[in-house]
Amino acid sequence: MDFWKIFPQKEELLKWYEEHGDGQVRLVNAHMHSPYSFSAFTDITQALDMAVNENVKVAGINDFYTTDGYNEWAQGCAERKIFPLFNIEYISLNSSDQAAGIKVNDPNNPGRTYLSGKGLAFPAKLDEPYHSKLQSVLKESNLQVQQMCAKLNELLVRINAGFQLNYEVIKSGMTKGMVRERHLAKALRIEINHHFVTAIERKLFYKTLFGGKELNSDVKNSAAIENEIRGNLLKAGGAAFIPESPEAFLDMEMVCRMIIASGGIPTYPFLADDNKGNFTDFESPRKTVMEILRERNICSVEFITTRNSLEILEKYANYFNKNGFVVTFGSEHNTPAMEPIELFARHSTKLSPLLLEINYEGACITAAHQYLMATEGTGYVDVDGKPDHEKREDYKTLGKALIEYLIKN
Repeated sequence: MDFWKIFPQKEELLKWYEEHGDGQVRLVNAHMHSPYSFSAFTDITQALDMAVNENVKVAGINDFYTTDGYNEWAQGCAERKIFPLFNIEYISLNSSDQAAGIKVNDPNNPGRTYLSGKGLAFPAKLDEPYHSKLQSVLKESNLQVQQMCAKLNELLVRINAGFQLNYEVIKSGMTKGMVRERHLAKALRIEINHHFVTAIERKLFYKTLFGGKELNSDVKNSAAIENEIRGNLLKAGGAAFIPESPEAFLDMEMVCRMIIASGGIPTYPFLADDNKGNFTDFESPRKTVMEILRERNICSVEFITTRNSLEILEKYANYFNKNGFVVTFGSEHNTPAMEPIELFARHSTKLSPLLLEINYEGACITAAHQYLMATEGTGYVDVDGKPDHEKREDYKTLGKALIEYLIKN
């Protein structure tokens, strides 16, 4: 579909907004994974139907390494009068942070840095040499999971499980081409349920599978069991663990260039405070983080709100927003557990009006960036990732006009 033909020319759109805009702060979820990587959702339809039911008016697809879900996301959003954000997520490596032993936004691996690209071009584009680099990373990622599947099968033979996993069946039946370790965990749980009928049989098998360690989860809690499978077997120290190849990671600067080449805004996803109030080496204090991100030409940050306390979300989001960063929030939905689309802080705490407004304004800037990239070829950041701070308010207004127009027409 030609999504941008839904909207009138910019001047006409802004005039329409002057007459019809009502100033509402709309609910936004700017970071959701779909089945095109791994997701709690069975399909994109489920995700967007949930958004409608929860009155979320702006929804961002944010898959690992792929834009393959964009067309389906755009079509589904247009049909439901939801404004789509087109995003992507990468796992990069910063060699200087790695050498210094600095943990960034992966709490277990120094130097490893998750980055999102917000507001990528739609239709998606990625020219050479970046396209080939991305395809190489995808190939390495799938190869690692294929090797883990083989090691799982070796374990299943050793314990006389009576069944094995078929990687190609998992790839064709459970994925859109990208296989994650979570797919293995899900496939293994399904096979166990098929071969062992009673709760007692399943618990006994899990104890054998985990090398004598009891299953902690209720046998009816699929999401929790899959997390236990992943933690016990597929992570470092597990019987089926395969370390990621260095070829599976792109340099952080390269990822930022790829995001910009894709029409997007490089974005740093914060972990922020954990359940004990701790931060990674990189993420505190705020001022230092902000200065480093600016040095790296990253002008946008995001938070997965259920990870954090309301106090820290307000402290960090407000600080970065006031200092000119684009700030957005999301739910991720990158685990088996199904959560609401509407965003909450830790312990299901409602977001404050301040946070809702910050998230909406960040989404508006991103929406305007997408539209201008599609219609004029230039957006909120230049080829180096530097933001157009002087026109920030104009971007907010244009974004609000785009969102309201789609909602009301």
